[in-house]
Amino acid sequence: MSMGNRTKPADALRVRRRRLTFQNMRKVHAFVFLLPWIIGFLLFFALPVVHTLEYSFSQVSVADQGGMNLAFHGVENYIALFRTELSSKGQPFLRVFVEENARILISAPIMLVFSLFCAILLNANFKGRSVVRVIFFLPIVTGLDIVQKLLAVTSGTSMADFSIDSFFSSGFLMDALRQSSFLPETVTEYIAGAVSGIFQVASGCGVQILIFLAGLQSINRSLYEVAQIEGATSYETFWKVTFPMLGNVTTFVVVYSFVDLFLASSIASEIYNYAFMRANIGLGAALSSLFMVNVLLDLLLMLGILKLLSGRGRRRA
Repeated sequence: MSMGNRTKPADALRVRRRRLTFQNMRKVHAFVFLLPWIIGFLLFFALPVVHTLEYSFSQVSVADQGGMNLAFHGVENYIALFRTELSSKGQPFLRVFVEENARILISAPIMLVFSLFCAILLNANFKGRSVVRVIFFLPIVTGLDIVQKLLAVTSGTSMADFSIDSFFSSGFLMDALRQSSFLPETVTEYIAGAVSGIFQVASGCGVQILIFLAGLQSINRSLYEVAQIEGATSYETFWKVTFPMLGNVTTFVVVYSFVDLFLASSIASEIYNYAFMRANIGLGAALSSLFMVNVLLDLLLMLGILKLLSGRGRRRA
């Protein structure tokens, strides 16, 4: 009996040691969910990235027996991109990178704010909410290009183009803002460019709105009840409850939006053009490597700004 009583506490202690804590269990679950992506990355993406970096520092040519010959070329491919090579439109690549980065850094915050605003509206409690969601999401999910083509079929191409150009043209908006406001010229151009591209912004926000809507519906309603009892305003509730609880969702939306915008940029087309159309794999690989570094730097910049805004939001009363 005494030996059995001595072994029971020791066995219970071993069982407690073997049990994972809640935080460690969450880490294990996260790793299990990420495991398919990690396997896919190692099998299909890691090796092409290594080969791309290798080709960017080499002069690639076709071997006589088949395959490719690699001659180390140093950083000559990178230097040629910014000194001698031009894009398919005859522009220097430095200008192409500057213009694409400016466009994406302007479009991404607009898409983020627009998506969150639409998700908050669609998450509000009102009659016929399901019908409104279907009407709202149907053109975005199917694509605004299809909607515009249907408008062209039903009302005529010239009429559809005229309505879009007349009401959303940047020239019309610039004149209106100049006459009715005292805003600086740069701010006026930014607003006019953002509004004139509203169709492109809306067509690229369908997935982001759905993600934000799912995140809003996952927030515990008791948090809003506590904020209401404490007398918090809607502004304070947004910065103290909604925005912090959407932190991980917002990060995912930012990453998705940046990657989607960069994939649709002209730089991606130039990479294909150099590597496959001009058969200059070395320059194409160098441009691809610069493009990848550019995407990572812009992502880090945007995530840093988002973290700064999140920190300020928590400190507000």
